[in-house]
Amino acid sequence: MQKTGHERNFTDRFGTTADVTRRDFLTTVGKTALFASLGIFGAGCEAVDRGLIDRGLLPVVLEDLQAAGLPKPDMLVHSENPFNGEFAPHLLNDDVTPIERHFVRNNSGIPERAINKDLRDWKLVIDGEVHKELALSMDDLTRFPQVTMEVVLECAGNGRNLFVPEVSGTPWQRGAVACSEWTGVRMRDVLQAAGVKPSAVYTGNYGEDQPNDGSEPFSRGIPLEKAMDEHTLIALTMNGEVLPAAHGFPARLIVPGWIGSAMQKWLNRIWVRDRVHDSEKMSGYSYRIPAYPIAPGDTPPVEDMRIATAWQVKSLITQPQSSLESSTGTPIKVRGHAWAGENRIDKVMVSTDFGLQWQEAQLIPPSNRYAWSHWETELTFGNKGYYEIWARAYDNTGAAQPFTQPWNPKGYLGNVIHRVPISIVA
Repeated sequence: MQKTGHERNFTDRFGTTADVTRRDFLTTVGKTALFASLGIFGAGCEAVDRGLIDRGLLPVVLEDLQAAGLPKPDMLVHSENPFNGEFAPHLLNDDVTPIERHFVRNNSGIPERAINKDLRDWKLVIDGEVHKELALSMDDLTRFPQVTMEVVLECAGNGRNLFVPEVSGTPWQRGAVACSEWTGVRMRDVLQAAGVKPSAVYTGNYGEDQPNDGSEPFSRGIPLEKAMDEHTLIALTMNGEVLPAAHGFPARLIVPGWIGSAMQKWLNRIWVRDRVHDSEKMSGYSYRIPAYPIAPGDTPPVEDMRIATAWQVKSLITQPQSSLESSTGTPIKVRGHAWAGENRIDKVMVSTDFGLQWQEAQLIPPSNRYAWSHWETELTFGNKGYYEIWARAYDNTGAAQPFTQPWNPKGYLGNVIHRVPISIVA
């Protein structure tokens, strides 16, 4: 259930003393080396010229996984730098995903500020097509009404390893999805405080993470209409706790129903624009899908690619665990979750004979808009042998999960039905 209201002493949860200060770090590695790494791209050169490092305003990125609480126990780690990891479906059975079971998707290193929970000098800048540019501290942000809601957060590439033929990129299986509880302020309230101009159509969002290979800092944006939606948040806590370093301290965007890359972590700037945001990760084939169905293996012209936004209908089987061995006549509890981006789940169907016959599972409604629904049923097998439990979700528009994954060159928005193999013995 959505809750709104002011939260007292919110900033008391934030520590402001770093174990390793920015100046200590720069003394250790040497400013010359850091300047050289930043000078590869224009923004870094400009920042150095303006002396931002000496003023403590340019974020420093540390790759200290242990200090950031990574990897999490039982996590399937795909890469360490940047860090990316997920969980097997049977570990995602909770109605509300615990922090220790939430996947981690990074495009670069984790900022020093996040690891040290250091709010010194942090501001959230709102600029561009606004009447009044803002630089908000945490105290400023927490004066806005607080909103709490559960939201499904899923990497755009979740399910990428199920694409045939294979596509490049992190080989996510099915566990780069979670539904935790987020508390923060409405992005709409902050933008209204800045006074959005009639010329505004899009936001360009930036965080404090900086790539270590000289590439452009990761930045994506959302249409102004979505930014002004009452459910879009600047989140400050996760499951009642200050945002962990790996999940965006001190602030991140939560853009319900949309792909995870829209939900900028370590947020420090919202650039209101008079055009669609045109950063590197908003262009070309990045986070884009074909405008029409294509044959597996084909790559359409870049002008035929469209920005990926909302997720499609999808479900996950969290019980039983894959490769369960059970006996004839023994009831097996089958359970999972389902979600549908901007739409709502209508039903979840389950099959044990490779899709010949289906039975409807009991559907448990979501706790609030954009949380996932839960579903459950019970199965009993009369004969021994190999079986697969299939789950197929339908949304309120009539759309259903496909039996075969439609292909796109980057492996985005995978939503093929989930199949869990089990063995029944006499």
